[in-house]
Amino acid sequence: MLTSLIQLKPLRYLMFATMALSFLSLPDIIHAQDMASTSTMANSENPVQRGLYLATAGNCMACHTAHDGEPFAGGLAMKTEFGVIYSTNITSDPDAGIGSWTEEQFVRAMHHGESADGTKLYPAFPYPSFTKVSEADLKDLFAFFKSVAPSSYAPPENEMGFPFNQRALMGIWNALFFDSERYVVDDSQSEQWNRGAYLVEGLAHCGTCHTPRNALGGKEDDRALSGGTYNDRVAEDKIRSWSAVNLTSAPDGLDAWSAEDIAAYLKTGHSSMAGSFGPMNEVITLSTSQLSDDDIQAMAEYLDSLPPIERAPQIEMDPADFRAGELIYTIHCGTCHLPTGLGDSSIGPAVAGSSIVQADDPSSLINVILYGATVPAPSPPGAWKTMDPFGEKLDDDEIALLSTYMRSNWGNRGGVVTEADVAQQR
Repeated sequence: MLTSLIQLKPLRYLMFATMALSFLSLPDIIHAQDMASTSTMANSENPVQRGLYLATAGNCMACHTAHDGEPFAGGLAMKTEFGVIYSTNITSDPDAGIGSWTEEQFVRAMHHGESADGTKLYPAFPYPSFTKVSEADLKDLFAFFKSVAPSSYAPPENEMGFPFNQRALMGIWNALFFDSERYVVDDSQSEQWNRGAYLVEGLAHCGTCHTPRNALGGKEDDRALSGGTYNDRVAEDKIRSWSAVNLTSAPDGLDAWSAEDIAAYLKTGHSSMAGSFGPMNEVITLSTSQLSDDDIQAMAEYLDSLPPIERAPQIEMDPADFRAGELIYTIHCGTCHLPTGLGDSSIGPAVAGSSIVQADDPSSLINVILYGATVPAPSPPGAWKTMDPFGEKLDDDEIALLSTYMRSNWGNRGGVVTEADVAQQR
């Protein structure tokens, strides 16, 4: 059975579950409470308000709210190549939700990946990251969820084929890849750095998408935060992948970014280096844009300190292909991104040194060429104009040549993009 698990890569896509595309803030969408903005709640004396802030940091609503569903009532379908898993109801309803749970049971779910009855949870629920969160913070988070308006909605049963429906196998997976441990303060670093590490590695669970995984879905800790893949369910029978970029200080990551650039991006979706698009819009809108400036600065300081882990290979295009790619770029991209690839501060970002362009997985680059890019709503100050889609103007071969040209020019490093890669994103 374990051999079957290895061959069918059972957990990889559960880790990158699709999120609900909602653009309302948590205080707007929950229930009628007189609450301040979430950014003022981190140090509130009210545990419910502190818990709301923590739920915002963890972006809990995104996965636990179905399209057009009640907040936190679950039912979001996460379609994978081996079945469908539905997010759970975490409202205060005693039957359908977690209203009858004890604080101890909630903490155990977050720290150990076990439901109230001891059932093993799938790591689509990112307990391997949540295990780092302090018990005090989890008690506040539980207080918030106990205050959420109850919903009797019962999400559908998971549609998991054998052997993936055998939750007992999660015991093997946990033994191989899961360490239940709280965050340990690094005394050699500043208080702000440690706060950033605590958020990035814990509730914000950035590594869930931004860390590569092995065949069994376990995170490759020696390449932590060096980039991964996120699968977005865009239709009943269609999953579109996106690259979660390298967050280390490697040349194909955030080497050219300052801590200020990172902070601006997390807060607004826009910095001098890049603009947000795709699934990251939701993370910024529902989560990081609502965090306190102190916490955003802390996360930026931590990310800015990550040692480089370079994953993109150096390639050299065939001269004829290079010229063809250069011509396509000049006609369709050069006005906004400039022939130098350095971009125009008022029109378009740089593609030279871009972590999106150089990502080990080219899917986000392909997607933005095919479908264009929209910034988080509302548009942040200074954001570049929305990029138009080119999927109808360019065929798969042209997009592959264009992508490979950008990944091999101006000192960029990135693998070849093929027509098949582009077709997969259509």
